[in-house]
Amino acid sequence: MPSDKPARRLADIIENAQAIQRYVAGMDLTGFKGDQKTYDAVERCLERISEAAAKLGDLASSLVPGQPWQEIRALGNRLRHEYDAIREDRLWDIVQIDLPPLCVACEDALRRLREGQTGR
Repeated sequence: MPSDKPARRLADIIENAQAIQRYVAGMDLTGFKGDQKTYDAVERCLERISEAAAKLGDLASSLVPGQPWQEIRALGNRLRHEYDAIREDRLWDIVQIDLPPLCVACEDALRRLREGQTGR
């Protein structure tokens, strides 16, 4: 039976992606740039997603193929160490374009992983 840690990491990615989607619901780029609390919350959730991806390591690409795992892991480092060079519009694009398919792919992987653990 596989360890529960990969399932926990996938759940962390999903939970943080869903939180971001709730935070930015109804916003456009201008609203996002003007709302510091939402911007900070989104940034922190992206850091958590990045950390969960790092903890999945090489397992990420086998559980959830087709995702830019190296870039996802690198984003956390950029947010932590190059925070003053992050472009708000690029963060917005990540949230609007890249995050939804990542969330769906992780949900599918988590479902498959849990079904495999229960023997269904």
